[in-house]
Amino acid sequence: MILSRFNLKNIQSQDITIPGEPVFELPEKVLQFGTGVLLRGLPDYFIDKANRAGIFNGRIVVVKSTASGDSAAFDKQDGLYTLCIRGLEDGRTIEENIINTSISRVLSANNEWSEVLKCAHDPNMQVIISNTTEVGIQLVNDDIRRHPPVSYPGKLLAFLLERYKAFAGSHQSGMVIVPTELIPDNGKKLESIVLELAHLNGLEDNFIQWLENSNYFCNSLVDRIVPGKPDAATKQQLENSFGYTDDLLCMSEVYRLWAIEGNERVKAVLSFAQADAGMVIAPDINLFRELKLRMLNGTHTLSCGLAYLAGFSTVKLAMDDADMSNFIAQLMLQEIALGIPYPVKSDDTATFGAKVLDRFRNPNIEHHWISITMQYTSKMKMRALPVIMKYVERLGAVPEHISLGFAAYLLFTRPLSRKQDKYYGEWRGQEYPIQDDFAGYFFSKWDKLSPSELVHEVLSDTTLWGEDLSLLPGFEQAVKEKLAVLLEQGPSVALQNGKIAKAMA
Repeated sequence: MILSRFNLKNIQSQDITIPGEPVFELPEKVLQFGTGVLLRGLPDYFIDKANRAGIFNGRIVVVKSTASGDSAAFDKQDGLYTLCIRGLEDGRTIEENIINTSISRVLSANNEWSEVLKCAHDPNMQVIISNTTEVGIQLVNDDIRRHPPVSYPGKLLAFLLERYKAFAGSHQSGMVIVPTELIPDNGKKLESIVLELAHLNGLEDNFIQWLENSNYFCNSLVDRIVPGKPDAATKQQLENSFGYTDDLLCMSEVYRLWAIEGNERVKAVLSFAQADAGMVIAPDINLFRELKLRMLNGTHTLSCGLAYLAGFSTVKLAMDDADMSNFIAQLMLQEIALGIPYPVKSDDTATFGAKVLDRFRNPNIEHHWISITMQYTSKMKMRALPVIMKYVERLGAVPEHISLGFAAYLLFTRPLSRKQDKYYGEWRGQEYPIQDDFAGYFFSKWDKLSPSELVHEVLSDTTLWGEDLSLLPGFEQAVKEKLAVLLEQGPSVALQNGKIAKAMA
């Protein structure tokens, strides 16, 4: 039996939340660019939950913008899909299965652009959501009269122009536009691109004024691990227990956050935020961004090289080891939390940190350390460098765990071979890829310098960091000592009993 609206009445499982028939009659209020699992696991989850609570009462028209894949699965299943939520929350194991009914239909931008534009004429339409990946929010000199325009900003501008014409430029017809792409100030960046594109297309001044004054482009931050479809054995087991097959079934962790920068008008339109504490609408979301960027992403960055070299393939396996999990917890809660370059209360860092550790321990999420090492240097600069600077400034001391994490980063990015412009490291006889734009830089440094010389040269390279890190009191010496421990004695010694070993004299 296939999951579909017709077959809902035949589902007997007690382990799944099954929607009622009235939800299918709700009006379409949201236009969503993207069919990916993040959107289905987070924004669409919140909207579905609100609809079940009788709060938002609106469904989503999804626009499929890419040529790859098709919407056949959505059509076959009437837009329905199963979201299986697994993980830990406050030490409790959570398992929840929901048939999500938030999606009304899926339209192909390439083949059904006229149908997409028809949605602009619907007075119920209020919200536009997108996740077109980070490269989707780029300025392309796009002709918005194409069917469809090439870029996402071009498609968005064409839709808004159609909206403006359909409602004679009324202020009430403006939309709340919330990008979820993982770039800072995503809403403001999207707005600036759309406005520039309007000028490049020679659009009338009255429309541009409506675009600026009647629409709300909101910065937002999304945070939920949504791996998507489980492995074949797990999927088969779930489908057997549910009594139906689902080609769109996806998994997600329990933790969820969608922080949106907006005023009371935005809050009124996005009324589905009332359904879950994981949605936050506030005038300033920088606190949420800083907590995630430093304590979640920064911990990942400062742990990934060390964990991989210590022999742990996934985050969960690292958390199962007492020494490694102790390192991660102390790194996050005792050092990163104290170096966040933003006003934050200790209660907030403690609460957020506890949730992050629960997420790291989630047995249902396979998060590989090697994937976290991608673009290691850029991540280190963006996520960790401000924390290092602020920690030393505030405490006048060396962050020992961060120093070890940095030393492991230098060791991990030691290329021992180059094959067709790709660089590879080697540890304990195992070759691994160094997927970092600066791999060539480290290939040259490691080839010419001793470990001690390399530490000094890398830390003092202001073109790399924008700062001379060798000037931070004690930091260079600490990194040299930790790197020596890793080279001479190995990661297990450095991690033993949660203590950071010193290099042997």
